[in-house]
Amino acid sequence: MSIEKYNIFIVNYYRMYDKVKQMTDTKKKIYLDHAATTPVRSEILDVMMEHFINNFGNPSSIYSRGVEAKRNLENYRKDIASSINALPEEIFFVSGGTEADNWAIKGSAKANIKKGRHLITSAIEHHAVLNSFKSLEKEGWEVTYLGVDNYGLVDPDDVRKAIRDDTVLVSVMMANNEIGTIQPVAEIASVCKTAKVIFHTDAVQALGALHIDVKESGADMMSFSGHKIYAPKGIGFLYVRKGVKIASILDGGGQEKKKRPGTENLPYIAALAKAVVIAQNECCEMSDRLTSMRNDLFNKVLSRIPHSRINGSREKRLPGNANFSFEFIEGESLLLLLDSMGYECSSGSACTSGSLDPSHVLLAIGLPHEIAHGSLRVTFGKDSDPDDIDGLVDVLEVIVKRLRDMSPLYEDFLNGKLSEPHCMLTGDSSYCKSNEGCIRV
Repeated sequence: MSIEKYNIFIVNYYRMYDKVKQMTDTKKKIYLDHAATTPVRSEILDVMMEHFINNFGNPSSIYSRGVEAKRNLENYRKDIASSINALPEEIFFVSGGTEADNWAIKGSAKANIKKGRHLITSAIEHHAVLNSFKSLEKEGWEVTYLGVDNYGLVDPDDVRKAIRDDTVLVSVMMANNEIGTIQPVAEIASVCKTAKVIFHTDAVQALGALHIDVKESGADMMSFSGHKIYAPKGIGFLYVRKGVKIASILDGGGQEKKKRPGTENLPYIAALAKAVVIAQNECCEMSDRLTSMRNDLFNKVLSRIPHSRINGSREKRLPGNANFSFEFIEGESLLLLLDSMGYECSSGSACTSGSLDPSHVLLAIGLPHEIAHGSLRVTFGKDSDPDDIDGLVDVLEVIVKRLRDMSPLYEDFLNGKLSEPHCMLTGDSSYCKSNEGCIRV
C-alpha cells in the first residue's frame, strides 16, 4: 500500500469511527452472542448458593449431610430426565459439552470395537466432535466426514450410503452453533437404528431453542451444556439410552455408576437441573419471539446492505441465530468496530474465535475463503430487545460501507477489474435473484 493510500485509509477510518460513535451510546453494551454463552439467571444463582453455603455435603459420604447431598443429586437427575422424557439412569453429569462429546464418541467407539473401527460424522460439527474423531483416527479408526448442502444440511440418505458392516457410530449435531441449521436428526436416527449403528447428536445449541424429547429424537446419546441455557460454565450432561455400551474415558472413583469418576459438583448440578426445566418450559414462547427478531434482522440487513447473504437455511434454523457474509470486508475488523460501538457479536464459534482461519462451517457450505472471512454471527437471548435491531443495522450499514471504502478489492470491483457479484455458492447470477436471502447484488 502506498503512503497516499495509507493516509486515505487512516482518514477514512477515523471518519467512520466518529460517524458511528455519534449514532451510539457507547456506555450501553448490547450482548448479541448468546450462542457463545449466557449469563446465569438470578433464580438459578440462588439455587447454587444454597449448595455452596448450606447443603455442601459430598454425595459419597455416608453421614447425614452426605446422604442428603446424595438425595438432592438424584432428585436433580430425575428433574432433568423427566424434562427431556428420559430415565434417570440415562443421565450422566459431566463438566460440559466438550466432555460429553468426547465421552460419547470415544467411549462408545472403544466399547464396541469388536464390531469394527469405522465412524461417521459431518464436516460442520463443533470442534469437540471433530477433534474427538481426529484423535481416534490417530489410533487407527477410519472416519467418514459427510458433506452438507448449501444450507448446511446433512442428507439422511448420505448417512445410509456411508454406513458399512463395520460402522460403530454416527455423530451428527442437532443444530449448528455457527449458522443455526437444524439437522433432520429423527430421520438420521431412523437410518442408524435400521442399520444397528449407535447414533449420537450434539444438542448443546438446541436445548432452550427447541423442545427436547429424547425418545422422539431417536438418538442413542445426546450431549448438553449448562452455560448455553443460563446456568454456569463447567457443567453439562450426557444422555445415554439404556442398553447402549459406553466405556469410561476417565480413571478414578465410582461416581455416576462407575462411568464418570469425580466428586459430583452439586451446586452446578442443581443450577443445571433448574436451567433445563426452565428452558424446556419456556422454549416455545421464546422461540416465537426470537424468530420474529431474527427475521426482522434478516430483512433489514438484506434490504440495506448490498453484497450480503444469509448463511444457512431460513426455515430449518435455530430461532435466535442469524449469520451473514459481507463481500469485500474482513470479519475481525467488523467485530472490533461493532464492539467499540457497544455491540457484542461474533464471527462464528467462540471456541475458535482466536483463529485466523475462516470458519470450517462456511467453507463446508461452499463459501470461498475471502467471503467466509467476512462473516458475522448475531445470536439473540431471553433479554434481547427488538428495539435494538434498528440501531444494530444502522451501525452495521455504516461500518460495512466504510470498510469497503478501505478495501482494495472493493475498489477493483468498482473500477470494473472484478466481475459483477454473483451467487457466492453457484456462480450463477440468476440463482441469486430467484432465491430470497441468498445475496443482495
